[in-house]
Amino acid sequence: MTTSILSPAPAPTTRKQKTIRRGLPHSRRGSRRALVTRIVGAILIGIVVLFPLYWMLVVAFSSRSELLGGTLRLWPRALTVENFQRVLAGFPIATWFSNSLAISATVAVLTVLVNLLGGYALSQLKFRGSSVVFLIALTTLMIPVQVIMVPLFRLVTNLGLYGSYWAVILPTAASAFGLFLARQFILSIPRDLIEAARIDGASHLRVFTSIVLPLSKPLIAVLFFMTLLQSWNDFAWPLIALKQNELFTLPIGLLYLQGQFGSDFGATMAFALINVVPMVMLFLVFQRFFVQGFARSGIK
Repeated sequence: MTTSILSPAPAPTTRKQKTIRRGLPHSRRGSRRALVTRIVGAILIGIVVLFPLYWMLVVAFSSRSELLGGTLRLWPRALTVENFQRVLAGFPIATWFSNSLAISATVAVLTVLVNLLGGYALSQLKFRGSSVVFLIALTTLMIPVQVIMVPLFRLVTNLGLYGSYWAVILPTAASAFGLFLARQFILSIPRDLIEAARIDGASHLRVFTSIVLPLSKPLIAVLFFMTLLQSWNDFAWPLIALKQNELFTLPIGLLYLQGQFGSDFGATMAFALINVVPMVMLFLVFQRFFVQGFARSGIK
């Protein structure tokens, strides 16, 4: 009896607390439903995106009789590599693959170097007309590539580069979007680091090599992968600038294969799979840097 008198009485539950307690299960259910909805949506989008690649894989490893017999299924009855053998025997795939790799890698390295230097200059060097130069560079994104092909062809011909690797490499050695991406990324670097290095007497080149480059690994991965992918899949300009069969790239070779094996869908898909797989593997390797580069550059 004494304990009940001395013990404090429980505080009365207010209406607000009752409302909060009643709302907790509903909020948890709502968050679970939202999570399930996101997961289901991501799975559906993934299926839609990956199904063309999966179908290319199925057709490439299906026999010709199965493709022409109208019995093609979601997975072939028996896997075969005869389509790849026919493509490798009829075309210099190794030569075209090495040409694509050499051109794309050189373009990617030059583009990363030029865009990083330009992005540093436009973000850290305040000179008269820097904003105008940046806006002019961005306006070039609205100009279609087909518009400048004729003057670009005349320029390459006058320089004596027509029919060589450099006719494809030099005109694409920089991009306005890469310049924009590099400028936005370098602006996100803490300015205190750059100012401290400048106070210590470091030149702009030393700041660029010692501070900007080590912190720009995600940006370098993004620029390198984007440029490599664009140059690897480029078709129109290499078709114009290259004239020898030994210098052709894989996209141009695919055009010749379609002309010779127009109804051979297995060989066409096998060739396309050879062209696609290296870029898919490269993206899987650099996926983390690719996402980080876009996130830190302010691109949503």
